[in-house]
Amino acid sequence: MKHYYQPEIETMPVDQLKALQSERLVKQVKYVYDNVAFYRDRMDAAGVKPEDIHGVEDLHKLPFITKDDLRDQYPYGLLARPLSECVRIQSTSGTTGRRVVAFYTQNDIDLWEECCARAIVAAGGSNEDVCHVCYGYGLFTGGPGLNGGSHKVGCLTLPMSSGNTERQLQFMTDLGSTILCCTPSYAAYLAESVEEHGLRDQIKLKAGIFGAEAWTEEMRHDIEQSLGIKAYDIYGLTEISGPGVSFECEEQQGMHINEDHFIAEIIDPKTGEVLPEGERGELVFTCITKEAFPLMRYRTRDICILSRKKCSCGRTHIRMTKPLGRSDDMMVVKGVNVFPSQIETVLLNEGYPANYELIVDRVGHSDTIDVKVEMSQEMFDDLKTTTAEREKKLIASLKSMLGITVGVKLVAPKTIARSEGKAVRVIDKRNLYQS
Repeated sequence: MKHYYQPEIETMPVDQLKALQSERLVKQVKYVYDNVAFYRDRMDAAGVKPEDIHGVEDLHKLPFITKDDLRDQYPYGLLARPLSECVRIQSTSGTTGRRVVAFYTQNDIDLWEECCARAIVAAGGSNEDVCHVCYGYGLFTGGPGLNGGSHKVGCLTLPMSSGNTERQLQFMTDLGSTILCCTPSYAAYLAESVEEHGLRDQIKLKAGIFGAEAWTEEMRHDIEQSLGIKAYDIYGLTEISGPGVSFECEEQQGMHINEDHFIAEIIDPKTGEVLPEGERGELVFTCITKEAFPLMRYRTRDICILSRKKCSCGRTHIRMTKPLGRSDDMMVVKGVNVFPSQIETVLLNEGYPANYELIVDRVGHSDTIDVKVEMSQEMFDDLKTTTAEREKKLIASLKSMLGITVGVKLVAPKTIARSEGKAVRVIDKRNLYQS
């Protein structure tokens, strides 16, 4: 197999890798200072000039940015290239009407697809494979990223997108799919469908690359056994590029971060202090090769641990654990970012009191999300509109906001228990994050 990239980058000695990061960081800091007023103002306010940054050892001098900054600068405030040089956008699902839109030059797309290609190679992929991509396409980064990565490896690429399971199974068997790319919950559903249709002996899958939602080791083992594959984790954020920021190798002991493109830090989420390797804290990324939408010291809110322990695969790039939790209140449900504040916004807009309980669970390998909501006394006494009609309308409003269906149960006033301290609005029964 002829590699599309220089494999020595992934096995580069750490001191050389750090030197490469430093060189790229110095150039990137000057680049964003000169081309993005937001960064220039932030750095000036922090008393930092580009000439103060000599390498990765000075990264801590730069100010953080957050998702709120990205929303506030929507759509063009963080753009570092003229629109005429941008060839694509990708976008998050959006919260309270404010989306995060990421811009890409052609070079950005090429580098992103290379990162995804590395993930496919790490899962055993080559130009002899049939890569079955059923992440969503469109604004969601999953489909486009793995699709492009598959092309770079030279796989026969099946751009299936999500849904239409009958067709998924037909192409999987007829074309001999060997690598499956999708969310872990959809992989579990496909496994059930394969079993129901008696197709277990007709599929040729050997590996799966699964991400976009949290999943447990137990779920990994179930999928591996039911499909007869090895299941690999992949991590990314739309803001940073998409999937392929990091990925698992055959060891399955954490995800290698593509350090020639992204510098990772772990900080104390309360103080912002940079923590040493091996400490648990909030993951922060700095993009050192992005052109159109380069983020510097971006706080992901994901809690994890970094380790440079020697890996048997030969890759020297640092590894991150699966996210062990969040430093904010965001949940990932069915692959969609959900904030309780979104739920509350809809309820208040529809005239409901801010007394509710949000219950997230997992039945089999599928997420469920339900909200129990108190009616106001006026609603409860109104005989013209039935409770079922109100629930139907609220379900539609929540789906419009979140993009997924939320079960709704309306209850009488003052029936949800009050708390004397901080109200417990969310009950997540999935136990997705493991220490």
